[in-house]
Amino acid sequence: MLQSKRMKMKMAGLCGVMAPPIVFSLILAAISQSPWFSWTKNALSDLGVQGVVATLFNSSLILGGLLALVFAVGLRENLKNQLLGQIGSLLFILDAAALSAIGVFPETVGALHFYVSVTFFVLLPLSLLFIGGAMIDKGRNRSLGLLSILAGVVAVAVWALPRRGVAIPEALSGLSASTWSMILGFKLFRQETLFQPN
Repeated sequence: MLQSKRMKMKMAGLCGVMAPPIVFSLILAAISQSPWFSWTKNALSDLGVQGVVATLFNSSLILGGLLALVFAVGLRENLKNQLLGQIGSLLFILDAAALSAIGVFPETVGALHFYVSVTFFVLLPLSLLFIGGAMIDKGRNRSLGLLSILAGVVAVAVWALPRRGVAIPEALSGLSASTWSMILGFKLFRQETLFQPN
């Protein structure tokens, strides 16, 4: 039983570490095949409309969301004795589902794409703030809690940047969460407890 739980945590941690490089590699591959794409004028979702580029981009989000979902379930198990952690990890589970949904419902489907995209970018910082608050509130991992909160704040603050398109804040928001995911994923993979009550 204990061995099974350890394996689940290692798998969850591995997914947290691997999701960001896989997602960003596929997105960069899509961008490299799109000479029309502009970081200052486009949204990243503009890559998900047609051809091989759309396959690369949409696949990155679907796969990334599935990996993030496994990671989120591992976080939820690790934070199961803390209310803020449970709320945050549940929000993160929903956020992972929203990430996959962006790829399943690209811009070509219309309004539904907009709704799942907004859901993803709203739930992302909220989940990070709740998880960070749980770690700081009664846990010993205050540095990870501060990291979580910082990632959440950055994920919101980048939207205040002056812009015409949204690709840059989308990418910066994703990068802040990706750094957090890889660090906490590594901790889970090494079987380190992310939260322990005092």
